[in-house]
Amino acid sequence: MTPQDARQYAPATERNREAILEILLQVLPESGTILEIASGTGEHAVFFASRLKEYLWLPTEANLQLRASIVAWTEHNVCDNVYPPLELDVRESVWPVEKGAVPQSLNTKPIAAIVNINMIHISPWSACLGLMAGAGRILPAGGILYLYGPFKQAGEHTAASNAAFDEYLRAQNREWGVRNLDDVVAVASAQNLILKQTSQMPANNLSVVFQRSA
Repeated sequence: MTPQDARQYAPATERNREAILEILLQVLPESGTILEIASGTGEHAVFFASRLKEYLWLPTEANLQLRASIVAWTEHNVCDNVYPPLELDVRESVWPVEKGAVPQSLNTKPIAAIVNINMIHISPWSACLGLMAGAGRILPAGGILYLYGPFKQAGEHTAASNAAFDEYLRAQNREWGVRNLDDVVAVASAQNLILKQTSQMPANNLSVVFQRSA
């Protein structure tokens, strides 16, 4: 199998990547390494990295086949500012980037932001807790945590399509589901991550941006 053969595709990527990039350009720190949690196919990683050349992009993914897809996309797009993907489960109490399992260049361009797209609704609540705990440990003061996906607001779905999607997710796995934004904000706050902004996005999704306090 050639690297190109390993590329996988997520149709939603082409629909949301431009809108996400617009928000990232507004909120990312001036430089540093962007740690992407649950990078999936790798399509977002190569799209953003090729347009954010001043940053290094560090993808992570728990799934072996998806890590192969990330490598394949990186090689196909010739992205020299994308690291090889790390295996990472956010629920771990210590992440690989805290164990020294990273390139030496992180010493000169440390992690300045964490990006997580379409994960917390298709994973157990413990994954959201782990994500916030890891962000609290790793991000420096002023560092950014960016989330994208569907959310309830004030405990209510923002669209009928999100309510139907929530039912579908819970039928697949009772631990999955569209999260209430207030609950996510509360968990983040406990890790010194302060809500900075929310933005309406395509298909009734939200961009949610947190900043690490001192």
